[in-house]
Amino acid sequence: MSPVLPWQIGDRARLRKPHPCGGNLWRVVRTGADMGLVCEQCGRRLMLPRDQFDRQLKERLAAEAVLLSISNEAADKRR
Repeated sequence: MSPVLPWQIGDRARLRKPHPCGGNLWRVVRTGADMGLVCEQCGRRLMLPRDQFDRQLKERLAAEAVLLSISNEAADKRR
């Protein structure tokens, strides 16, 4: 059994498959045995069992890392 990663409300995650709306960033709104997620693009909420969430996780992003990457992308577009 693998150790459970500590998640906090407000953390961001990128899952292996994108949402049908095209978004691939999710914000954690509930932790525990089930993970509550909100799509950053369309606002859709979903609940995943913790083990399924851990399997589908591609990348874990702290809230600051997401903001930094978005600001870097915006700066690159302006150049």
